[in-house]
Amino acid sequence: MNANEVIANRAIEILGGQKGDYAIIHPNDHVNMSQSTNDVIPTAAKMTVIDLFKPLVFNLEKLLEAFLEKAKEFDHIIKMGRTQMQDAVPIRLGQEFKAYAAAIKRDKERIALAEKDMHLINMGGSAIGTSINVNPRYLDKIANEISKVSGYDVYLADNLIDSTQNLDGFVNVSSSLKTCAVNMAKIAGDFCLLSSGPRTGFGEINLPSMQNGSSIMPGKINPVIPEVVSQVAFLIMGHDVTINFAAASGQLELNAFGPVMYYQLFESIIALSGAAESFTKDCVQGVTANKDKCKENVEKSVGIITVLVPIIGYQKAADIAKEALKTGTPVRELILRDKILNEEELDKVLDPIKMTSI
Repeated sequence: MNANEVIANRAIEILGGQKGDYAIIHPNDHVNMSQSTNDVIPTAAKMTVIDLFKPLVFNLEKLLEAFLEKAKEFDHIIKMGRTQMQDAVPIRLGQEFKAYAAAIKRDKERIALAEKDMHLINMGGSAIGTSINVNPRYLDKIANEISKVSGYDVYLADNLIDSTQNLDGFVNVSSSLKTCAVNMAKIAGDFCLLSSGPRTGFGEINLPSMQNGSSIMPGKINPVIPEVVSQVAFLIMGHDVTINFAAASGQLELNAFGPVMYYQLFESIIALSGAAESFTKDCVQGVTANKDKCKENVEKSVGIITVLVPIIGYQKAADIAKEALKTGTPVRELILRDKILNEEELDKVLDPIKMTSI
């Protein structure tokens, strides 16, 4: 209603009249003709989402590229893979980064798919989708006119009543954002682990130093960018819950809880876009690998015994693993000591590329 009055008064000024002289242009009879809050506001929200998605998709693409570049750079670095925080079997650091890239690629695709819902609008549905008081010519042309003005291709929904009372399209968008946030938080958490220490933790990668990590511990560097990414993810997860409740709480022919949905959704998109941009520029692009530390962890681990199971059997492999854990003697030394394999045979079996190739 406020917008109608502002537009009407501005039109009156342009026509040479006095503001408030609604005999010239009336907020309802002229400006609001064939429109309702119930079709205008959801349409505006959908177009806002489309607009906000552009920088988000751009920043996710840059993040994807950064992961792929690091995957290529680190492809030759062998390290220990871990499951349930315990040594598992070897993997290449580049393979880990390529997996991160794959997750972000799926997120981009999910978001692009969810965006399609935003191009279906309920303009012309009027109060509850029955198009009451709507000029047929308006109903026929409004979507095309909005497309011309905005530059976005929008289309009238097949069922305007459904499109007016149900806001599940926004839920779908929020879900795609939440899933992306979950993936980014998981990757950020991995970065914290892989860079931990650096002397008493994993210490397999180095994150760019953004600031002094402590006012009392000199030299301490904290993983501040991954922590920012995780906090943005928490924010988006919370927003998604709000959006779900708001969409589910609509009553009969209208959902009156659109405002909180739109507010939370817009913030989620903006926050995720900023997190992706910072993660790329301030963290991923500057990651370096501690090649020697990665190699050392592999050589100390008993996880490499797994590749010997097909050759020496599970029980023998388990016995060697237990002795290695008990004595601290590397698996390689125990194999050679007991003459289970000679050095040439062992080198062939423990070839890093062979162990980590699919």
